[in-house]
Amino acid sequence: MRCAIEAGGTPNLFALHYEPEAWEVRNLVLVPSFAFTMSAIERRNPLGPKARRAGWVGCNIVLGNIPPDARIPVVADGVASSPKEVRQQYARLRPLAKLKLEKRGWTLDVLNAVRSLGKQDFSLPEVYALEGSLARLHPSNRHVRDKIRQQLQVLRDLGFLEFLGGGDYSLR
Repeated sequence: MRCAIEAGGTPNLFALHYEPEAWEVRNLVLVPSFAFTMSAIERRNPLGPKARRAGWVGCNIVLGNIPPDARIPVVADGVASSPKEVRQQYARLRPLAKLKLEKRGWTLDVLNAVRSLGKQDFSLPEVYALEGSLARLHPSNRHVRDKIRQQLQVLRDLGFLEFLGGGDYSLR
């Protein structure tokens, strides 16, 4: 999966939740291929020596590490979104695909961190408080605060955030 992400060959993911007794789709979420970053992938233990593919190593997709913005609801609580709505949300995310992998990873991780604050308006010090978790996702970066500021600017330029001045921001 890491190789697929690095090569830009990750497929789109549709995650389905349904009610088995009624055979009804409850939720269907689209995660575009460009929303997958290294922080969204978790290595699994290799298969045991008695397995048919002994030694093979798979992965888990950590949906919580993909920002809610990048999880497009096609069906939510049994109600289908309009095709126009789904296309608009996809189009809003599409500029992320043009970012190089490392930058896109940081951008999505910072967006996810901002979303974890759980509020519309936030300040730079509040995002700095999440520095430790971002540093764990990107252990080779020694300038995490600088990278946070840079990625807030990228998110502003992409239309995800609005800079209010004085270190204050608002989610769009």
